[in-house]
Amino acid sequence: MRLSRRRDDSPDITLTPLIDVVFLLLIFFMVSTTFSQHAQLEIELPDASTQAEQEPPQSIEIAIDVKGRYYVDGRQLVNSQLETLKQAMRKAAGEQETPVIVLSADANTPHQSVVTAMDAARQLGFTQLSFATNSAEAEAP
Repeated sequence: MRLSRRRDDSPDITLTPLIDVVFLLLIFFMVSTTFSQHAQLEIELPDASTQAEQEPPQSIEIAIDVKGRYYVDGRQLVNSQLETLKQAMRKAAGEQETPVIVLSADANTPHQSVVTAMDAARQLGFTQLSFATNSAEAEAP
């Protein structure tokens, strides 16, 4: 009696389809991901009809968001107290005696936050104050 030899074929696992699927998933997630900068402050400026002046290079920018939080030169302050704002403005001014203060407040910012920023500048003796606005002509369709 002739017995046939048993084939000793071990199952082959090909990794090529698995690598293809992983590669396609990687491409899918890379394409579908939105890259947004969360570090930037979103401020909706109020409208103005006058042309904006050229901003001098030696200025301090104070931004106030819709919740009344202060940002001096892009850095958020730990609280919204007057003394904290004054210290940050004094530090940003450095050796300048009369820096230009550019106040960028969201259109929906509480009025008190803007008045507090103006009061801090006045107490420090900074008299050159300007407000950042959107041009009404630039928004026209």
